[in-house]
Amino acid sequence: MPLKEKIVDEKFIVLGEFEPPKGADFESFVKDANLVRGRVDALVVPEMANAVLKASSLGGCACLEREGIESVLQVCCRDRNRLALQADILSAAALGVGNIMAVSGVETQFGDHPHSRVVNDLNLVELIETLKTLQQGKDLAGVELRGTPSFSIGSTIDAGATGNLLDIEMEHLEKMMASGVDYVITNPVFDLRRFEQFVKRVDTSKIAVLPTVLLLKSAGMARYIDRNVRGISIPQDTIRGIQKAPDKVQECTRIAAETVKQIKAMGMAGVLISTVGWESKLPLILNEAQI
Repeated sequence: MPLKEKIVDEKFIVLGEFEPPKGADFESFVKDANLVRGRVDALVVPEMANAVLKASSLGGCACLEREGIESVLQVCCRDRNRLALQADILSAAALGVGNIMAVSGVETQFGDHPHSRVVNDLNLVELIETLKTLQQGKDLAGVELRGTPSFSIGSTIDAGATGNLLDIEMEHLEKMMASGVDYVITNPVFDLRRFEQFVKRVDTSKIAVLPTVLLLKSAGMARYIDRNVRGISIPQDTIRGIQKAPDKVQECTRIAAETVKQIKAMGMAGVLISTVGWESKLPLILNEAQI
């Protein structure tokens, strides 16, 4: 059953995030994807996450679809103008990709090519409206398409925003929903009590909200995120638990799996599990979470 139908049927959605390689060798990418075949509903392929050069999301999705694994294409405002974005979207449809996630993209100054020029020809809401236009059979110039694409459309939302910033996020969410977004994926969630406050602001009967569960790799990584990444709070008990654990990888896997179970118990629409280079650990998280 395609992802869009599962969202409509209110089934608990499990997405995995798989980084494409920094290079032309997709062997391990495809191998790790096959380890979770049938256990996740689709695999999200990031488009140069954190502005670090990798193979494109379109290339990764093409590899997955060739293997018969449902994929989610990321389209990013940062790197392409409206011509290139529409071309990639239409190409994805032709390759059998049925899911798209629209993202703004991290500024290039934070990546490995800091002197790259940022495009941002379209903002996030305009990109989502572009998807709607293409699905109505025309391009942004009003020219009719030969073959109309059809997608399940997702985007992102900052679940850690507070005050006026949260009000802005809610305004953006309303605009995205009006343009046909089926689901939104949050930034990584560790503090579920704080996340519950965010959920109270969202009508989850109208939009599927999928929190991101990020697989930590060490206590140092957890401390860095807690101190430096805006909108993400990691409980000190979690950090201390990793420090004290004799098998730190196992503890990080257990924390991710427990978070998945708690999110499911909250009645959320689903979850995105991000393993940031540890894709081979995703089956362990699914086993621990009993998925």
